[in-house]
Amino acid sequence: MSKHAAERKDRLSRARRFAALVRKESYQVVRDPSSILIAFVLPLILLFLFGYGVSLDTTTTRVGLVMENATPVTQDLAASFQASRYFDVANGRDRREFEEDLLIGRIRGIIVIPAPFTADYVAGNNPQIQVIVDGSDANTANFVQNYTRGVVATWASLRAAEVSLQPASIAVEQRFWFNPELTSRNFLVPGSIAIVMTLVGTLLTSLVVAREWERGTMEAMMATPVTAAELLAGKILPYFLLALTSMTLCVLLAVFLFGVPFRGSVIALYALSATFLVPALGQGLLISAATKNQFLASQLALISAFLPAFLLSGFLFEINSMPLVIQWVTMIVAARYLIPSLQTVFLAGDIWPMFLADMAVMLLIGSVFFALAIRSTKKRIG
Repeated sequence: MSKHAAERKDRLSRARRFAALVRKESYQVVRDPSSILIAFVLPLILLFLFGYGVSLDTTTTRVGLVMENATPVTQDLAASFQASRYFDVANGRDRREFEEDLLIGRIRGIIVIPAPFTADYVAGNNPQIQVIVDGSDANTANFVQNYTRGVVATWASLRAAEVSLQPASIAVEQRFWFNPELTSRNFLVPGSIAIVMTLVGTLLTSLVVAREWERGTMEAMMATPVTAAELLAGKILPYFLLALTSMTLCVLLAVFLFGVPFRGSVIALYALSATFLVPALGQGLLISAATKNQFLASQLALISAFLPAFLLSGFLFEINSMPLVIQWVTMIVAARYLIPSLQTVFLAGDIWPMFLADMAVMLLIGSVFFALAIRSTKKRIG
């Protein structure tokens, strides 16, 4: 047999072995209910939680409004608070009426229009309004303060225009790009898709391969001529396709059920998702090869993949506001590079220079995981 024929026979043999591995792993996915549960049921639960249950929008905050001296001026200002869509106002004449409500959380703040307000306003003596807020929730406290300033500024501008018959000297016109309604769902749902892909890619892969170690079937496959690289590649391909299918389902729900705009291209969406699955699947394989135990693999996958993707990727917390050391740690979290790109695909469109830079980093992280996984998966028993 010539050298060329021998090489061709070897390539055909490798192709048949690889196809057999992929076929065997695909049957395993279909037969295993936990794989379907993690790939399709769990993502739906997470998506519904982030789409309906989690909201960073403060649309209506209940506050107490104290008007110590009822005059036409203070009543007009109180009416502005009552007409605001950001406040659910309970009226009173003394702040002590609302102290217990603020203490137990029935209201989030007390707005006090003091008795001298009208006299100071007429005399132009810089009238003051007191805002008492519940500081245990810093975000809501800031919302109450900022919205109060906004209501007072709008009211003062309208009063000045009515009195002087001239518009205010300075007018601020606000424009919000990409998400004009400032709806938190529009960036939470795309971000949650990255969390779903982390779960499907890392958790599912680590569990399945660790299960084979526990059952002893991995040793049986290692006794065959299959190389470590072929073995890992044959195992990840079905889960790669499973994760992309799960992502597609999540995107369809995001667009047609939750109404999240999709302004980018399908090509960019799948390119980013496929690239992210490289580090996600590689991390799962590395965990399973290092632990060879399902319980330990699941714990490590949650600690090393899910929690960093949830907390250190910019999904819920701004990375620039984190301590500098934590910011350095986020640089090795693959989800950090996927989430802003996914949000851009949905809300802004295709920005390929940004996508290509993020994809390059994700591929680098993935190559490190796969190199370590191949090194850990040695052709030996034990």
